[in-house]
Amino acid sequence: MNRFDVIAKAHPRHSGAPSIARLALATALGLSVLACGGNEDGNADRGQSCGGVTPAPDQFEPLSGPGGPRSSFEAAPSDSPCAFLDGGAKDPDHHNGLFMIDGYLVMPWAPEWADGGISVFDFSDACAPKPINSVEAVAMRETHATGLSQQAGRWMAVTHLKGVSFWDISDVTQPVFGSTIELPGVFYPDAYARVVMSLFWQAPYVYVAGADNGLYIVDATDPLNPQLIGTYSFEVPLRAGAIFAVGNLLAVSAAEGTRTMLLDISDPASPQPIPGGTFEVSDETGTPREVYHSHLNGDKLWYARKGGGGGLIIYDIQDPSAPSYLGGNSPPDSNGGYVFVKDQRAFVGESNFGDVFDVSDPANVRLEHTFHLRAEGDLTSDPGDFDTLIPFGNVVVAASDENDKTDAYPDGEVQGRASQVFAMDKEADTQGPSVSMVNPRAGATGVALTSRVGITLSEFVELGTVFSGSFQVLREGCSKPLAGYYSGQEGIVNFWPSEPLEAGTTYEVVIPAGGITDYMGNPTEQEFRSSFTTAE
Repeated sequence: MNRFDVIAKAHPRHSGAPSIARLALATALGLSVLACGGNEDGNADRGQSCGGVTPAPDQFEPLSGPGGPRSSFEAAPSDSPCAFLDGGAKDPDHHNGLFMIDGYLVMPWAPEWADGGISVFDFSDACAPKPINSVEAVAMRETHATGLSQQAGRWMAVTHLKGVSFWDISDVTQPVFGSTIELPGVFYPDAYARVVMSLFWQAPYVYVAGADNGLYIVDATDPLNPQLIGTYSFEVPLRAGAIFAVGNLLAVSAAEGTRTMLLDISDPASPQPIPGGTFEVSDETGTPREVYHSHLNGDKLWYARKGGGGGLIIYDIQDPSAPSYLGGNSPPDSNGGYVFVKDQRAFVGESNFGDVFDVSDPANVRLEHTFHLRAEGDLTSDPGDFDTLIPFGNVVVAASDENDKTDAYPDGEVQGRASQVFAMDKEADTQGPSVSMVNPRAGATGVALTSRVGITLSEFVELGTVFSGSFQVLREGCSKPLAGYYSGQEGIVNFWPSEPLEAGTTYEVVIPAGGITDYMGNPTEQEFRSSFTTAE
């Protein structure tokens, strides 16, 4: 049977963030404790009036860094990189995911066996990136995902040899190690079976994909003292690789496997499988296909197909009880690694190259362009292990997570160039993000009082622009947003109310125009509205 074990009860926190015990007690007593707003420490005042002024959507704290690239190019896409990203003398040239926050580019780097680091760049000129700082992160292992939270300051969560590490990035240019939580059953050395493959921080909880160990749930209300509060074992074996939380939906896909499971996390400490939400990823013929990693955006799961042709597979999860195949594309000699989405394109690392797909019609996915990593002085080979291709405005960053893939390049064929910057489009990106998914769904009823609200956007966004003015959750008839906590990664943003929702109440979700921005500073162009009603 599926098994959920509560490991620890609620722990007191200095920040007053929600605990399951606190939410459950309030719900059981029938308390209407959530007003439309909060006091200065971020907690809602009981009995407070609904009235108040909603902050302007662009009145977030000014970013410290210069933001993403805004240059144009004479020709694009480019076949040659215009710049390289390197972490310095101790960088072993094993690169993976990277992101921007507070106007700076952050690049965690580490092999599977750790000895990693975190590098920070001014990326406003993508072809002339300026190194700002690099710090060692000795026990950080290959970073398939990085969780970001603005609760209790600004923090990032990364994979660790034996669990999860938390870094204080209040000053992004000076990352400071905070703490590590070692998780039971996680072993070193190990590459796939008993490791932390990836994580997702829906603050204050971190959902951890632990490969054959299943899932771990960590309460990081205090990132300096994270606590394991639960584990989840899958009834049918699933090597948990990728994990995503959007509102009350948790999606877990297998690493180098075919299975995906969708779970209800209305009670965030007790995931429950959604009937009909466990499925085998298959191609257009119905043949099950292994995937390496996945991405969740726009009521869809996007899979990097592994072997057997590689490429992309797309599933519709708008009805999580009935996921269905939408489309795909499998170029010759491809072998998928990681996949990301920006606007109407999907970006897939294919081991020997990276592909960009036009997904404007998911039923007719078209290959748009192929990028190749370049070794020094060699414009024809495919060095390294090209697993990651991430869009930033009108450029992409292509990364290798191996520096000596074959005997043909025994000296490290991507030495100093494990991340390479290519032009993707001629003109600078001026299009802002748009909401592509919301959970709880529009018009949902019977919604749990312990719910969170999640959205996906059409591209990665600057978390520093997400606050109560740009992501509003309001009780119907109120003018002041609920108080709570914001977190996100990879185009997903979540809001966790600081007190339980009221029973039998309608709530509105508003993403105003001119608020949340992408990495280049382009704001949302159109207002988005949705609503849901809680259970009696």
